[in-house]
Amino acid sequence: MTYNQMQPAQPAHPAKPATPGAGADVKTFATAVLLTFGTGVLMMDGWALLDSGFGAFLGLVAGGFGIFWWRSIHGKVFPRELGTKSVVILTVINVVLVLLLLLQVS
Repeated sequence: MTYNQMQPAQPAHPAKPATPGAGADVKTFATAVLLTFGTGVLMMDGWALLDSGFGAFLGLVAGGFGIFWWRSIHGKVFPRELGTKSVVILTVINVVLVLLLLLQVS
């Protein structure tokens, strides 16, 4: 006599992979805004510091290197899952750049 082995029951609906929620979208959008804004402020800082278009060019190059550095840390420029700490640090850097610009203009 042979016995049939019971097969495990298949779930009615396969489990869906977890997708990031709206919070991840907000952080990605904030990252895009802050990186763009930071590069622009770096250009204005360079212009104010050297009082020429060459300073703005150097600020643009510095912004490009900053974005490249950001990508080397996170794997992508705009990663889907980004820690809140990274967005806060990026915000602080932008605030410092704006304060530096305001000190140069005064």
